[in-house]
Amino acid sequence: MAGEYFKGKFWNGIGYDTHDNIAYEIKNGNGYIKEYNMHDKLKFEVEYRNGNKNGKGKEYNSLGQLIFEGEYKNGIRNGKGKEYNSLRQLIFEGEYKDGIRKCNYYY
Repeated sequence: MAGEYFKGKFWNGIGYDTHDNIAYEIKNGNGYIKEYNMHDKLKFEVEYRNGNKNGKGKEYNSLGQLIFEGEYKNGIRNGKGKEYNSLRQLIFEGEYKDGIRKCNYYY
């Protein structure tokens, strides 16, 4: 991502997708980012606070299919979340701690 960095964190910048839509706008480390893969498929859409993924967000596979929706803290999964397989079926719902599943609500 192009822009300004502060202490190694993305701090200020604005970027556009291939259709000239705003993909991200970060001011003072805060904002909302949509990140695309090299095939113009959505990879992430997530809130940024203090220069990291913090808050609600979604992850997508290389085909642009939703594989995770939930909460992030300091750039990794933390809090409530749901995971989906490539058939869009729910395979896990529960808590994450430091990127690891905490509760066992598998489907």
